Amino acid sequence: MSDSTSTSIPQERLIVTEIPGPRSREIHERRRAVVPPGVHSVLPVYIERAHDSIVVDVDGNRIIDVCGGIGVTTIGHTDDAVVAAATEQLNKVTHTLFTMTPYEPYVRVAEYLAKHVPGSTAEQPYKTLLMNSGAEAVENGVKIARKHTGRPGVAVLEHAYHGRTMLTSTMNHKAAPYALGYGPRASDVYKAPNSYPLHDGLSGEEAAKRTIAHLEKVAGAEDLACLVVEPIQGEGGFIVPADGFLPALAAWCRENGIVFIADEVQAGMARTGTVFSIEQFGVEPDIVLSAKGIAGGLPLAGITGRAEIMDKSQPGGLGGTFGGNPVSCAAAVAVFEQIEAQNLLAEAKRIEETFAAGLRKLQAEHDCIAEVRGMGAMLAIELVKPGTLEPDADLVARVIEFAAQRGVLLLSSGVHNQAIRFLPSLKMSDALLRDVVAVLDEAFAGCR
Repeated sequence: MSDSTSTSIPQERLIVTEIPGPRSREIHERRRAVVPPGVHSVLPVYIERAHDSIVVDVDGNRIIDVCGGIGVTTIGHTDDAVVAAATEQLNKVTHTLFTMTPYEPYVRVAEYLAKHVPGSTAEQPYKTLLMNSGAEAVENGVKIARKHTGRPGVAVLEHAYHGRTMLTSTMNHKAAPYALGYGPRASDVYKAPNSYPLHDGLSGEEAAKRTIAHLEKVAGAEDLACLVVEPIQGEGGFIVPADGFLPALAAWCRENGIVFIADEVQAGMARTGTVFSIEQFGVEPDIVLSAKGIAGGLPLAGITGRAEIMDKSQPGGLGGTFGGNPVSCAAAVAVFEQIEAQNLLAEAKRIEETFAAGLRKLQAEHDCIAEVRGMGAMLAIELVKPGTLEPDADLVARVIEFAAQRGVLLLSSGVHNQAIRFLPSLKMSDALLRDVVAVLDEAFAGCR
């Protein structure tokens, strides 16, 4: 079980020093001497311990974490079951390399993913490769699709974010800061318009026709190995596509032998109220990518695809030294068990009902909020200059800073940093959610 230093953390915010406090500032100065500035921190407050929805910094400030490690601690920080499972596995085996001498926890993770991927049946089984990070999942998903199809092309959508490696940074919509100056970039990557209802006003069918026409013109369907889609875009601003958009793209992919890949790195693992967010759109993907929330804070990623696609790779063609580490796998199994045992899918819906209602109330009172959007515990507000749809990144930054000084950790998103995203733990209480809304209300009143 978790030790008392974690589980005894009261689930309420408490500010005892300025933010950042003196101890955090001292550590930050040490950091500046040994860590390059490219490894940037949104808030230079150094965390000492955490539990559920509260992180405690080295100065004793208790901060509400509404970012969840950017979607990682979906079932809360230092979940008792996850800590216990990881600790037990640490005392058994920490590493052998699955491609040398395998172990059962890897298989258990693959079994769970095969069971819960939309479209998986006895007649159409799915298989899983485990890696370490979201970017590795994307890289391997593309690699597997290319092997299966024998084609080079990779299609992605505007506003997408897929990682910081050479290929994934090329796939991102936004070059700075992820690709700027790190060239050359990868070849055979084609970017197409996305569905963005607030700004394009198109129905799902209309947006899909536009996307497909663009790809057929600039890439050619017969040259595309895959279309990689975030069902709800993360870094892009938590953009939810119009109804019918994703099913139309999936149908086009099937008709043309293109592998449809759902990048669930940020939106998956119960966050939206289903195990995978793609379920919300009625699509059965060929490959699903998992990471972030899959292992409760330990590094793990999954590439889960239809067997006939996954089986095309020759022995030794897939894998990596730490991919599917046994401790991470044990933690992931505990995450899966907690999702079911604590009915966390329903908790995601509770958060949506409670938190989205509070955000919509703010929208009615503050004309800078153009939209409240998202699903489950993946919500965002887009801020604009009143009377327009012009993004207001400056206001976003001021609101985030205001909230930080009062013990609420927030994060921006969107190509223009025009949105504030919320990724609370599925265990965050209604009281904490209401407290976050109250701080936001105060921020909007004080930052205009």
